[in-house]
Amino acid sequence: MSAEIVQLVEQAGPYLATAVSAYGAAVFTRAESAAVDATANLGRRILQAVWRRRDERGRAELEAAVQDAAEAPDDADAAAAVRLQVRRALREDAELLAELARLLPAAGETVQVTASGERSIAARTIGTAVTGDHTTIRP
Repeated sequence: MSAEIVQLVEQAGPYLATAVSAYGAAVFTRAESAAVDATANLGRRILQAVWRRRDERGRAELEAAVQDAAEAPDDADAAAAVRLQVRRALREDAELLAELARLLPAAGETVQVTASGERSIAARTIGTAVTGDHTTIRP
């Protein structure tokens, strides 16, 4: 197995665990949530990218691993099963490996953001942020 894959999955591990904890088995169908922190949302994007690139059997295996991890959040073996599914997908798909490498922060990269004041927000990346009263967002 490529050292690059091992390193990427190791780096993605906390994001995956947080996404499973925040979204559970709905991680594959839920849109990004402003109420969920950036770590969970990045993990959700990683899992959705892997899921989209798998065949039916691969999707079912990934879904089962995520379901098990969601039902037993303190089970290290269940979390490892999710990482194993991601690792398998990366071994089989070089484009997916490149895609996930672009999603994850560079090794050693740190970001410091300060938000101050009423209704302030701080984000590295953001889709939609609404801080006003009585706001309606339409697609």
